[in-house]
Amino acid sequence: MPNYDASRYDPPAPVAQVALRAVNGGPLQHDVFLLLDTGADITLLPRVAVELLGVRPVGTDYELLGFDGSRTTAPAVELDMIFLKKAYRGRYLLIDDDRGVLGRD
Repeated sequence: MPNYDASRYDPPAPVAQVALRAVNGGPLQHDVFLLLDTGADITLLPRVAVELLGVRPVGTDYELLGFDGSRTTAPAVELDMIFLKKAYRGRYLLIDDDRGVLGRD
């Protein structure tokens, strides 16, 4: 059962606490909070958490289309996200927020 955050979301929303690490190993960045959003097509990670690992963006930026029709771009990184004691290696997009979004990708 996920934790619900009532201090940042009204109504309270489910959040996940994950850890991140570079694909070549190294230290973990613990306590990265992500909003659980099963309607989101992708996972967005807080840029500040990824920068602490020294992981650099790969390739070109991706265009994002918000539910309100707004368009932005975001860089991608390749790393491991550890959630519920399992590592998920993938390409994740970065956002300038202290919390990310765990999508259904």
